[in-house]
Amino acid sequence: MLFLYDSGIQFYKSLILLASLKSKKAGAWIQGRKNLLYEIEDHLDKTKRPIWFHFASLGEFEQGRTVLEELKVRRPGSSIVITFFSPSGFEIRKDYNLADYVFYLPLDTKKNAREFIRIVNPSIAIFTKYEYWYHYFAELQRINIPLFMISAIFRENQPFFKWYGSLHRKMLTMVSHFFVQNDMSKSLLNSLGFNNVSIAGDTRFDRVVKNASEAKTIDQVKEFCGDDKIFIAGSTWFEDETLITSLTEKYPDWKFIIAPHEIKPERIRQVEKVFPGSVKFSALSTAVNNYRILIVDNIGMLSSLYQYADIAYVGGGFGVGIHNTQEAVAFNLPVVFGPNYHKFSEACALINAEAAFSIKNSKELGRVMSRLQDRTFREETGKTGGEYVRSHIGATEIILNYIDRFLKN
Repeated sequence: MLFLYDSGIQFYKSLILLASLKSKKAGAWIQGRKNLLYEIEDHLDKTKRPIWFHFASLGEFEQGRTVLEELKVRRPGSSIVITFFSPSGFEIRKDYNLADYVFYLPLDTKKNAREFIRIVNPSIAIFTKYEYWYHYFAELQRINIPLFMISAIFRENQPFFKWYGSLHRKMLTMVSHFFVQNDMSKSLLNSLGFNNVSIAGDTRFDRVVKNASEAKTIDQVKEFCGDDKIFIAGSTWFEDETLITSLTEKYPDWKFIIAPHEIKPERIRQVEKVFPGSVKFSALSTAVNNYRILIVDNIGMLSSLYQYADIAYVGGGFGVGIHNTQEAVAFNLPVVFGPNYHKFSEACALINAEAAFSIKNSKELGRVMSRLQDRTFREETGKTGGEYVRSHIGATEIILNYIDRFLKN
């Protein structure tokens, strides 16, 4: 099985090399790993044993961010090394001020793992949600460096629980402790004989509640919104946007903010075609009242934009799955999303609590929007969601209280 794993890693690299001929993202993935181990060795302070945080991408970074930030509060002298697998995480957070170093993660080979861990020499390693790399895990175990999985989530259809998942199950034996999001994840691990498990919950709840309490004022957006009712659509894809156009025509007394998941120039041009007469945030002038539709053409603003909204739509539900719903709900907003939400426990809980609505087409979206025209209903729905989010905070403290014993003063 290890031979197949190693072959798969090399095959993946070959695919990325091929894709890099046309894809800027794939090109960044390749370019960011050139001479990477030499670069890491040149930059690192060898007198310290840092805490190593690894994130797959930007979403996982935001999920584990509260653990990192609270750890720096408790231990301000700690050295932090962050690695990312994806360019979308690295490029946006490469200058993150609470990290001493931010790098790409070298490809998971036995040689790379040994060299990386030798150079970095972490005191502990913290991985978020579902990043499992065999050689890194094996090397950490070999030299007795504690490895923690935070906000982990497990489902029956994952390889760990299949007849062919022996290598994946072996990786689980290399983890010092699992901090899982729910009872099901704990039960599944227990069924394989793993008892080093704590139900901590999802650290994203801590993050979004903190963000809602510290939301930054964005003067241009505030002026654009004025006293109008605001419908915000965050992390959208083309399928989401084509549905929302029907609302812009039917509700002329509402303003709309569209924050697409990707902001490449060709993608923004596509959104502008879907919403004629719109204005990009980068082009906002003093004449903001001449527009009803604002397209956000930057990254990092969405989490603060929700403060100006009355209703939120979260994209991704017509693709592989919805994006971050908690971020919007933390602002006491009713949330609407597409049909592919069932693997996200928080979305299911919001639906069950009648704090969110799933739609399959423009007709269903229209019916939900019609119901949400009632201000009392809208505010009560949003309040229910906000209470749900705030009732689930505390994962960060559970995690840090446990791993604190593994950190040197």
